[in-house]
Order: sequence, then C-alpha cells, then structure tokens
Amino acid sequence: MNLSNLDVKAFLEELASGSPAPGGGSAAALAGAIAAALCGMVARLTLGREKLRDAWPAMEAAATEADRLRARFAGLVDEDAEAYLAMAAARKLPKATEEERSARARAVSCASLCAARVPLETLLLASQAAVLAAGVLERGNPSCLTDAGSAVQAVRLAAEAAAYNVKVNLPAITDQAERARLARETDAALRSVRAECERLAGEVDRRLEAACAP
Repeated sequence: MNLSNLDVKAFLEELASGSPAPGGGSAAALAGAIAAALCGMVARLTLGREKLRDAWPAMEAAATEADRLRARFAGLVDEDAEAYLAMAAARKLPKATEEERSARARAVSCASLCAARVPLETLLLASQAAVLAAGVLERGNPSCLTDAGSAVQAVRLAAEAAAYNVKVNLPAITDQAERARLARETDAALRSVRAECERLAGEVDRRLEAACAP
C-alpha cells in the first residue's frame, strides 16, 4: 500500500472507509509521525534564535532525529496495513480437512506474529519519540511550548494505540515463548512511555499555568 503518499483528506477517507485496513495500527504510526514532525518544527524554530544559541547544537541533532523517526513512522503506516491484510488472508485459508486446518493454523500464527511485531516497532519508536519530545520541550523555543506539548500527546496516542494492536494479535501466536516475550516487551515499553508523557505533560501544564497567572 502507499498510504503515506496520500494527502490528508484522502488518507482520512481511506481510514473511514469500510475496509479494515488501514486501521488502528496505521493510525498509531501516523500519530507517531505527527509527534516527530512537531518535534522537528520546534527544533527548527529554535535554530537561528540568538537568545537560544546555547541550544542550537542540541536542536540540530533533534531536527535530524525527528526526520529519521518521522520517515520510519510513515513507513509503518503502510506496513501495519499490509500486515493486517496478510493475516486476514491467512484466516481465509481452507479448513475442510485436518491437513488444511493445520496449515491454516500455522499461517495464521505466522501472520499474527508479523501483525504484532509491526505495532511493537511503532511502540518502541514512540519511546524514542518521547525522549525527543523531552529534549525539545526542555531546551526548545519557549514560544513553541504547546507545539512540544502536542507532540507529547501524539506520542502518548501512538504508544497506547500501538500497544492495543500488539495485544490483539497475541492469542493467535502459537509460539508461547515468543508470545510471552512480545507481551513483556509491550508492557515495559508502554509503562515507560506513559510515565515520561505524564511527566512532560505535567511540565507543560505547569508552564502554562505560570504564564497565565495574574
């Protein structure tokens, strides 16, 4: 699929259509891409501001990292939809005989494993995006406070939605060790992102309250 090449309106129409893909996993990756793009914006709006010169090296690095994450998240938009379609195709395999049922079960398990690994990558990238958001929030242009804060919330959405899409695929994975590993990795990454986003959102709230104080 070439979802990442669609304009915003066309992508939203595709998302709203009766097709099951793209779905929540692709939306999670898109949220991550939005978070990375906002971080890149804050970094670039810091560069060139003389009063913020000390932050320029860090913001140059942040802009580069934001571009890397944005590109990978965009790729995952397509990969998640493709993984779902592969799983759906496996579930449609014939199951009239014992041999067919066995082959179908193996295919479903394999496709489900892929369908879980893709959103897990989205979740792990969201963890990296949280670190990036922390950097631009703490050292970026103060005028971009709410843009950095919006990046934090987009990271949180990406992580939560990605975790859902990992977990929904776990029951069909027959490799018990791999299923347990994926569950552990998902839970650990999600806890980390939640904690960091909660901390960063609190910082945004505190700074906004201070700015609005009489």
